[in-house]
Amino acid sequence: FGLTSQTRRAAISISANLAEGSSRKSLIERKRFYEISRSSLVEVDNHIEVAKELGYLSNESLYEINEKLNELFAKLSKFIEKAK
Repeated sequence: FGLTSQTRRAAISISANLAEGSSRKSLIERKRFYEISRSSLVEVDNHIEVAKELGYLSNESLYEINEKLNELFAKLSKFIEKAK
C-alpha cells in the first residue's frame, strides 16, 4: 500500500509542478518547477524498480513502463531546455 500511495503522489506531482511552473513569471522559477516535475518522474521510476524487485511487476510490464518513462523524461528535458 505504501509504495502505491507514494507512486501516485509522485505521479500527481509531475503534472502539478508543470502547472505551477507555467504560472510563474520568471524563467528561473518556471524552470525550477519544471525540474521538480522531472525529479518526480525519476521518483516514479524508482518506485517502479522497487515494485519489480518485490515481484509486483513482470519483466514485460517493466519494459513497457520504462519505455514510457524514458520518453517522458526526454520530453520534459527538452521542455526545460526550451523554456522561455
